[in-house]
Amino acid sequence: MGGVAQKRLVRRLELEKALHQVEPHTSPKAYLEQYTIPEDVAAEMLFVAAYIHDDIIEKIVADLGCGTGRLAIGAVLLGAAEAVGVDVDKVAVRTAKKNAERLGVKAKTSWMASDIEVLNGMFRTVLQNPPFGVQRRSADRKFLLKALQLAPRVYSLHKGGEANRIFIKRFIEGHGGKVTGIFPMKLNIPRLFKFHTKPKHEVKVDLYRIIRA
Repeated sequence: MGGVAQKRLVRRLELEKALHQVEPHTSPKAYLEQYTIPEDVAAEMLFVAAYIHDDIIEKIVADLGCGTGRLAIGAVLLGAAEAVGVDVDKVAVRTAKKNAERLGVKAKTSWMASDIEVLNGMFRTVLQNPPFGVQRRSADRKFLLKALQLAPRVYSLHKGGEANRIFIKRFIEGHGGKVTGIFPMKLNIPRLFKFHTKPKHEVKVDLYRIIRA
């Protein structure tokens, strides 16, 4: 993709091709809801943050529940000053490190194999694709709370639906945040676990842009 830190308009297809090189998790765990974010959804999320709201370029970014690093790596490819990824799964973090080296962003990425609560610091933006709470009820709330603690700008993916939107918006506002945009998207999840009955499952999701009030 050329120079890592260039402040230039990157074509979306160019970003998607780069993110396609990010290896997914080799042994995902159902209880952690470890679905690697597809490159098209990751690119759209990053484009909203970078080019609509200027929350990526030359900013310090955190990726909570980073998995194998697609959002953190993509942020640096778009010009983030630094990206820090944290995930409780050591295997995922090791893969993220390899992915960062392969894509030439090793120097501007840091990775932590730990619970997200361990992460501290000053970030401009948090990017996250948290668990939807299907396997563990309310699992996404922990991510929202930590994100609001870490940064004044948050981009977070959640399961779609009007009822979910009402609840999530109320939860965010009740904890010092304000939703400034909701972007509907579709997440295609391949068959990963035994309980999956179809080769691919489409899930309607919403990307929330949140500011800390």
